[in-house]
Amino acid sequence: MTDVPVKPRQLPLDLAHDAAQSRDDLVVGSANAEAVALIDRWPDWPTPVVVLAGPAGSGKSHLAAIWQASSDAVRLFPAMLSTALPINEGPILIDDTDAGAIDETGLFHLINGVTQSGSTMLLTSRRFPTAWGVALPDLASRLKAAATVEIQEPDDALLAGVVTKLFADRQVEVEPHVIQFIVRRIERSLSTAIDVVARLDQAALEQKSRISRALAADILGEMDNGQRSLDL
Repeated sequence: MTDVPVKPRQLPLDLAHDAAQSRDDLVVGSANAEAVALIDRWPDWPTPVVVLAGPAGSGKSHLAAIWQASSDAVRLFPAMLSTALPINEGPILIDDTDAGAIDETGLFHLINGVTQSGSTMLLTSRRFPTAWGVALPDLASRLKAAATVEIQEPDDALLAGVVTKLFADRQVEVEPHVIQFIVRRIERSLSTAIDVVARLDQAALEQKSRISRALAADILGEMDNGQRSLDL
């Protein structure tokens, strides 16, 4: 009996693939058009403080990075919001504001400082400020006066554009019909798109193949089965 030779499996290097985050790399659709317009409008904002609210992976951080680059804003983290924080006279960015407990007094004083200096502040969060559970009345009042823009879950057109861009970031070309196949079968979130693209790229490298509809069906099936196992 002759042994059937086993095709060696290529193990790709685990290289980091940083998503391009410039304005030119931004994919615009109905889900994020209002938020993009507001970022592009800076410094002509309707209020000194603007809140971008949307689900995880909706592109808030990409928009925040674009604004930070154009405004030369100082980026602060929620944990840095203390009453001892010096007031900065330039633009300020706070990403993922509602990711943990909010130092309400610190944020209140920071907003006051920004307003009094005639500067601007961008906050991103998963929820609208009214859902942050703010107890300090003065801060609640300041947040209520802020302009809040919602980034919705992407539609098919936007998601297809994002998936195409994510593959391009990895220097991988995928045929349009395969992109559409993927988009119709994944959860409507950018975070899921990022995960799917990474898995497909990994599988294609291991198998030394192109990313085809058949490969996409296999990987998406594996992901579905894995999710079902977690749900049991």
